[in-house]
Amino acid sequence: MKDAATFISIATFVLVIGYISFREERRDLDRQRISDDTVLPVQEIPATGFVAKPFRIPTEMSFAGEPVPLHINDVRERLDRELQINSYLHSSTLFIIKRANRWLPEFEKILKENGIPEDFKYLPLIESALLNQVSPKEAVGFWQIIKSAGKMYDLEITKEVDERYDPIKSTQAACKYLKDAHRKFGSWTLAAASYNRGTTGMQKALDNQKVDSYYDLFLNDETSRYIFRMLAMKEILENPLKYGFVLSEEELYKPEAVRHIEVKESIKSLVDFSLAQGTNYKTLKRLNPWLRDEELTVKKGKTYLIALPA
Repeated sequence: MKDAATFISIATFVLVIGYISFREERRDLDRQRISDDTVLPVQEIPATGFVAKPFRIPTEMSFAGEPVPLHINDVRERLDRELQINSYLHSSTLFIIKRANRWLPEFEKILKENGIPEDFKYLPLIESALLNQVSPKEAVGFWQIIKSAGKMYDLEITKEVDERYDPIKSTQAACKYLKDAHRKFGSWTLAAASYNRGTTGMQKALDNQKVDSYYDLFLNDETSRYIFRMLAMKEILENPLKYGFVLSEEELYKPEAVRHIEVKESIKSLVDFSLAQGTNYKTLKRLNPWLRDEELTVKKGKTYLIALPA
């Protein structure tokens, strides 16, 4: 019994010393994780080992070639808010970065073809996180397009087909809206804000407050944050390491290799169609989210392009 008690005492002593050594090493590592210009004394590091430190906002920024007036206090604070929020939304922002690698090159090409500044590629990131979502107001897809706007800008929206879910066609429709809005306001920043508030609502705010700049407007919270959410995404995606996002090339989502076939006749069963094409219904729907039913009615003279695995 005496030998057993001695063994237990020695084992307990070793465990305590080991735990203390581990905590000291952990604290040293935590202190190293804090930026070079701020080193906390060990006794000030939280027991959790996690330190929330604000990221410094850039000294200057622009959106679509238009400077952001960061010398205005509330403008700086609004940018600061969105930058901290999106930097600390680790899992959400991480997956946005992964998806962006798949889709932004496609969006850049379409924006360029339509004469839209490249910075608008960040708009669907804040609208949908690059997911085919439906909002409470029934806005749909990457670009969150409502039904009336979709039809206005030549998207087919029926029970069987809804091109708002098509990442490419919805981008082209968004470009048409943005060109119209820019012609109306003469400012890409106002055009972007109107994507959230609408051209009528934006014009009414400008007229009522007798200003001509987005940054001088008193707006509802959602529209007030809108441009700054895009600016935060732009800053983080252009400088991911600066904000602690470390991804290897292999971890980024890649564009999928697909082939397209022309469909000029109605398809009674898309399930059977997908199997006949050497794939399955799940893959067909994933590559063609605009197909909304299990069948496809093709009117005379109409042609659809359906994507299939290459």
